[in-house]
Amino acid sequence: MKNVAKALLNRVEFPVLLAGLVIAGGLWGFEELMEVARATTPHAFDTEILLAFRRAGQPAIPIGPPWLEGAMRDITSLGSSSVLVLITAATIIYLLLIRRPATALLMFVAVAGGQVLSSLLKVGVDRPRPELVSHLVDEMSLSFPSGHAMLSAVTYLTLGSLAARFLPGRTTKVYVLFLAVLTTVLVGVSRIYLGVHWPSDVLAGWCAGFAWAMLCWLVARLLQRRRAVSEEPD
Repeated sequence: MKNVAKALLNRVEFPVLLAGLVIAGGLWGFEELMEVARATTPHAFDTEILLAFRRAGQPAIPIGPPWLEGAMRDITSLGSSSVLVLITAATIIYLLLIRRPATALLMFVAVAGGQVLSSLLKVGVDRPRPELVSHLVDEMSLSFPSGHAMLSAVTYLTLGSLAARFLPGRTTKVYVLFLAVLTTVLVGVSRIYLGVHWPSDVLAGWCAGFAWAMLCWLVARLLQRRRAVSEEPD
């Protein structure tokens, strides 16, 4: 049994194994957070973190200097639908211009599929926005999961993984993927700071977004190995 497991691990490439772990961890984390979202009263985890971003006894005033609120508004726009659609459209057009239609299709399916999945999950859980603190930006949709957190994870991770394939050297690949993850994290934190999401909403968005992005990457890799997609190897 030990030899079989060792042989199996030798056949599975590390990036594929890592992607599988991310998917499994994301699904498990999302399921756990969904239980928190469906609870009749807010979890202490949510309330304590949300209030930590406000001045003590003043839930309408965020912590930090005055310019930080404006900065958070700017950062949160990086996960807005309009910005993500613009980035996705520009990337798809570029990929078509350099004659990589399969990669362009992957980008479209990943982002569009993530948008559809996010909308379905919001309706399925039906969690209202937090009322514990004042909202520093106007939002009308449901709260769980955070669409900004989920779709920024899907878009920027997909972009990062695509860009890493064409970059020379491991250091540059790691740097691009780090930027993708950092942007995703900052967008999620900005949603909590602005008071429009519970922390569990953002965590669930990250879990779902990372899992979806990795699933799309695995499918594309499988098609590539089967020569159904004519792309250069990683």
